[in-house]
Amino acid sequence: MKQYEAIFILKSDLDKAGVDKILGHIQELITKHKGAISEAKELGKNKLAYPVKKNKEGIYYRINFSIAPDAIDVIKKNLVLNELILRLLIVEV
Repeated sequence: MKQYEAIFILKSDLDKAGVDKILGHIQELITKHKGAISEAKELGKNKLAYPVKKNKEGIYYRINFSIAPDAIDVIKKNLVLNELILRLLIVEV
């Protein structure tokens, strides 16, 4: 298993329940593919450099996890389809 860091930008108009639902879905995807989350941290609401899907602000989250490399593509494909996630970046640490 390799270590990865994922940065997510969520829509800024989400309430706490909506954010928790998305984070739960992300955690479920990681654990479903036999991964383990070591840290999940909210980085706060920030202004975007340019509008993304007509949004000028976003809520930033960072999740550190370990998982098999072949599961990363499946996770990316699943999360890109979510309209509440504005941007997603997963890198190997």
